[in-house]
Amino acid sequence: MSTKDFVEKDYYKVLGVPKDATDAEIKKAYRKLARENHPDANKGDTKAEERFKEISEANDVLGDPKRRKEYDEARALFGNGGFRAGPGGAGGGSFNFDLGDLFGGAQGGAGAGGFGGGLGDVFGGLFNRGGGAGTRTQPRRGQDIESEVTLSFTEAVDGATVPLRMSSPAPCKACSGTGDKNGTPRVCPTCVGTGQVSRGAGGGFSLTDPCADCKGRGLIAEDPCEVCKGSGRATSSRTMQVRIPAGVSDGQRIRLRGKGAPGERGGPNGDLYVVVHVDAHPVFGRKGDNLTVTVPVTFPEAALGGEVKVPTLGGPPVTLKVPAGTPNGRTMRARGKGAARKDGTRGDLLVTIEVVVPKDLGDKAREALEAYREATAGEDPRSKLFQAAKGA
Repeated sequence: MSTKDFVEKDYYKVLGVPKDATDAEIKKAYRKLARENHPDANKGDTKAEERFKEISEANDVLGDPKRRKEYDEARALFGNGGFRAGPGGAGGGSFNFDLGDLFGGAQGGAGAGGFGGGLGDVFGGLFNRGGGAGTRTQPRRGQDIESEVTLSFTEAVDGATVPLRMSSPAPCKACSGTGDKNGTPRVCPTCVGTGQVSRGAGGGFSLTDPCADCKGRGLIAEDPCEVCKGSGRATSSRTMQVRIPAGVSDGQRIRLRGKGAPGERGGPNGDLYVVVHVDAHPVFGRKGDNLTVTVPVTFPEAALGGEVKVPTLGGPPVTLKVPAGTPNGRTMRARGKGAARKDGTRGDLLVTIEVVVPKDLGDKAREALEAYREATAGEDPRSKLFQAAKGA
């Protein structure tokens, strides 16, 4: 906001008090209006938010006797948009100047009546304190929160809605988030409500740091709230029902926008980050969007071929045809029986064949295997292994 805007604004009118109002009357009017228009009491009302900024701005000037005196003098000079040059001026008449020209500081030397240049410097102390005129209490985004949740294997694959109990900073209920017992904090004079101050870093650069006086809030409580110690924030516990999307994996970090700590003075909520832990399943595993399962088969099923039933996660079993001569460790695929994808489709179920060797054999089974060994006595499955070893 420019110096011209400050000179033209009627802060007395903003607070609804006469120009000869006492300090006590100004303070009382400010508290009443601030309480009525505070953003925490008018969620989503942008007009009330702007009104609160105007009220804070007016109190920042009129509530300070020195600044009020300077403001009154500036209004007396330019209140009617004109300036009387006096006996030494051009004819002693009344000249209308553009306030933007007067305070712009770019005109340099003497203007009409010998008053060019320097006026911006005269009033700079009044209108540009603490890093910029007109910058007042700004909305502040709420903090981000991180939580953890443990899901069963099935919940991770199919998605689930789970309750999360969280503790996070929220507006203090005792003072309605103002930090002041009476609900009427004043704008921090150091940062002028921005919550930040700039410091030189050399080479023409500057760094911005949180204001130490108001701890980044932009407001200072005259009578600090006993519950929140003037911070305006208190720890609040709440339970939320959070939807975990289908297909999440162990260790995945999910961001839920706007589900974090509430903002201040109409600012947006922070985000909630949920770290997911997934319990192991006794049968199934995960490989991306695919599920995995190991299915035991007998030697005759692997050698001669056949059909085997395979379990699926949460559904009926599927039947897979095992080709004759299937080796141990071969992986087969049951399409569409895996984990859910973002586009609504599902991955596959990867079935690994495990040939089972029986520990105990009956007489007939032993005789049959002895006969099989004699029938295949000329075959040596390790011959190629030794040939490769010699070649290497």
